[in-house]
Amino acid sequence: MQSWVDLFINQVKATSLLEWTAVILGVAEVLLAKANKVWLYPTGIVATLISIYLLLNFGLYAECLLNGYYVVMSFYGWYYWIKKKNEPPVKVSYANGQEWIITLLIVFVGWGVLYLILVKFTPSTVPVWDAWVSSTAWAGMWLLARRKIENWVLLNVSNLFAIPLLYHKNLAMFAVLTLILFIVAIFGYIEWRRIIRKEAINAG
Repeated sequence: MQSWVDLFINQVKATSLLEWTAVILGVAEVLLAKANKVWLYPTGIVATLISIYLLLNFGLYAECLLNGYYVVMSFYGWYYWIKKKNEPPVKVSYANGQEWIITLLIVFVGWGVLYLILVKFTPSTVPVWDAWVSSTAWAGMWLLARRKIENWVLLNVSNLFAIPLLYHKNLAMFAVLTLILFIVAIFGYIEWRRIIRKEAINAG
């Protein structure tokens, strides 16, 4: 146990300023998401671009692709939230059947495609694990962009597997950030459910 603690301490000491910046912005992003604030997107875009550079250096290629996807979906989500200035903002809601089909396709087709890409075109040492973390997060990000409450569930599936993966790759602070995101996502789900229930009461 002590060796794990010592390893973690050494990893924290070796954390670069760039990684600290990405972590701080990442925490800010998820807190803004929990509060249902559109500023989560520009904050997340900056954090994600930094993360792509760092993850590439550590050989987490699917994570790099995931973060590239985050950038694209962040711009999409930013636009989707504010595109109608004179109309009410997009409401938080539950995903419907069609959206669940799309979500599951993103998870499982994405997992398979990413795995094949990693095996054939990269020197990845963790292709199955890396691909799974990324595909589940892809699905969660798509749901977040559409303000669907289930985004928190999919993102936490990804977070649960990402924490040990990042620690395995000596990215201690990214692992800590992911643990924070996991905890915040639980409260995010609770908060969004409260919003849905409040809107239902007001509508009734």
